[in-house]
Amino acid sequence: MSVVHDTAIGPLHLDASPRGLTLLGFSPGPDHGPDHEPAADVLDLARREIDAYLDGTLREFTVPVDLSAHPAWDRRVLEGLAAVGYGETVSYGKLAAAVGLGPGEARRVGGAMARNPVAIVVPCHRVVGADGSLTGYAGGLERKRTLLDLEARDTLLF
Repeated sequence: MSVVHDTAIGPLHLDASPRGLTLLGFSPGPDHGPDHEPAADVLDLARREIDAYLDGTLREFTVPVDLSAHPAWDRRVLEGLAAVGYGETVSYGKLAAAVGLGPGEARRVGGAMARNPVAIVVPCHRVVGADGSLTGYAGGLERKRTLLDLEARDTLLF
């Protein structure tokens, strides 16, 4: 069962394996049953870093992420987000090209973003439509706008 962390953008559900963060979501994740013991040190680091990010004092997460339970295809796309820095955005099509997909594969990228189990840390909020418009976000478009505005504001200060 995930733990709930109250933040400025609402409650976030967190879960972790000994290898890293497995869930940072806006709703509870799947119950892993009695054999799953969340890694307390990973959860503590995740809470501290989320708070610092939302306060505008953290630009890059160091909490380890464990995507091992997800299909290789999704991992490939989510790992491609590492090149999209704080305060930057990328279109679905450009991210598709960056991870080696052909033209017209933007929808596949959108699917991987929708299944991202560790939102914010793996920054799917930085993926926008080809025209720069906000499209789909598990936490809602208002939260997506809030996160993008936070990053845009902070990049102007440095």
